[in-house]
Amino acid sequence: MAKAYSGRDYALAQLIFLVLLRVSIGWHLLYEGVVKIINPDWSAFGYLMDSKGLFAGLFQSMATHQGILQVVDFMNMWGLFLIGLGLMAGLFTRFSVICGIILLSFYFLSHPPLAGIQYIIPQEGSYLLVNKTLIEILALFVLLVFPTGQAAGIDRFLRKNKN
Repeated sequence: MAKAYSGRDYALAQLIFLVLLRVSIGWHLLYEGVVKIINPDWSAFGYLMDSKGLFAGLFQSMATHQGILQVVDFMNMWGLFLIGLGLMAGLFTRFSVICGIILLSFYFLSHPPLAGIQYIIPQEGSYLLVNKTLIEILALFVLLVFPTGQAAGIDRFLRKNKN
């Protein structure tokens, strides 16, 4: 079984860039959450209805049921905010990374970058299979196997208090 990495296993440059990666992804998710929270008119409705690909029916049905849509909106706004905050602060880092992977995977499955698919919501650039969402998911997997929260984050202090 592969051994878990601790802060002592990193060269300084590795730790700096892994923490910068974690904080950058955290900032991105936190900011996206804040923008949605402060906009009283924001809803995932349009995004879900614009879904294409294998799971389009599932995502579109979420949008057409008001109760489910309210849960999806709440989970999006506060999930993005809390995951981003956790990543930035290095607090419950592993949990934040896993939740980030799950949330971003839903975005990826809702709007897969496939040839010939046109979305109403503008996309940045032209993609085939690999887009910024997939890259961010893969970066979170890197952070999952190189946990930096215990080396540089609040998790470090929580772990010290546990021992």
